[in-house]
Amino acid sequence: MKILAIETSCDETALAVLEVSGRKTKPTFRILSHNVASQIELHAQYGGVFPMMAKREHAKNLLPLFIKTMKEAGFSSSKVKSPKSKESQIAKLKKILEREPELLAQLLSALPKLTKPAIDAICVTVGPGLEPTLWVGINFARALSYIWDIPIVPVNHMEGHVLSIFPQKNQKQFKVESLKFPVISLLVSGGHTEIVLVKGIGKYKVVGRTRDDAAGEAFDKVARMLDLPYPGGPEISKLAEIARNEKLIISSEKIKLPRPMLYTKDFDFSFSGLKTAVLYLIRDLKKLTENDKKAIAREFENAVVEVLVKKTMKALTKYKARSLIVGGGVAANKHLRSELTGMCKKEKIDVVFPTRELSTDNAVMIGIAGTLSYLRTKKGARYDSKRLVADGNLSF
Repeated sequence: MKILAIETSCDETALAVLEVSGRKTKPTFRILSHNVASQIELHAQYGGVFPMMAKREHAKNLLPLFIKTMKEAGFSSSKVKSPKSKESQIAKLKKILEREPELLAQLLSALPKLTKPAIDAICVTVGPGLEPTLWVGINFARALSYIWDIPIVPVNHMEGHVLSIFPQKNQKQFKVESLKFPVISLLVSGGHTEIVLVKGIGKYKVVGRTRDDAAGEAFDKVARMLDLPYPGGPEISKLAEIARNEKLIISSEKIKLPRPMLYTKDFDFSFSGLKTAVLYLIRDLKKLTENDKKAIAREFENAVVEVLVKKTMKALTKYKARSLIVGGGVAANKHLRSELTGMCKKEKIDVVFPTRELSTDNAVMIGIAGTLSYLRTKKGARYDSKRLVADGNLSF
């Protein structure tokens, strides 16, 4: 079985083709192709992602990236035309892509060569994320589903992050191995910070989440306060690492930040107050030296990581989980990885991180999540199904 996966939940346009074989409970995946078109340089000028601008970039990038991805997967173009009549096909495609005129024009131009490849299903992110960008990927999947007459599998982006841990060390082929359930998953990104109880693949319950800013969002906002480039998370981490390596000594009274909700009985987070504390700290210091910036970055990162680790440990203990999955863009943070690894080693708990490449948004994880759902249920939507709706606030 071959799967096309599409991810457009934020500012990365990502496509992948996966080949799936073996038992449906423990399938073997092979990555035939995988591509990502990043919009970081575009949004860096504005210090953040603008949804409508991101939507236009997805519409511009999707078809060229799709053609490249299909070619790399071994599907060559053909001049044999689709069995559907040209007039009816064009009318339907115009309806499906009425909100993406640039993508429609590109697709109509390429249509004579878009014959049905040996693809069994299309997996596409339907949420959570930015709804304008989600719709571009969904409508592109609907158009291909109509042309090829194959099902679409709607995928929860966060489930993708949970399952992104299976390919390790740049593996092109990997198995979905059994995990020792229950598992706790810590999902940390620019849009989400959640602790999820995983009772089995497809069986998820959010037991803790941020009440305001996500951890990655707080990193980016604090980076802007320190006049650091976008995306700010990696820049904060670089400064924090320099401060640790230099053993930078700053008075604890001068650079001290709170650990929000560290001792609450629940598993929730709050990072907006921490962000505000940084704002007041910068105001009180008046003129920041480079050492001040390093010290603030270190203290801020320490505060976020300490809370994440403490709450995650509490969840592991309560639910008697012996395995921890960490996913999302902030999972690439070196300090977070180090602290979680140290905690899990001490408590004799298995911890698994995705590769750095698959920590950020990608289509491989969407293909894995969608395929496992499809194998379990054999349910896929067609191009006009009501199930194919963008939901920016989709939860488990």
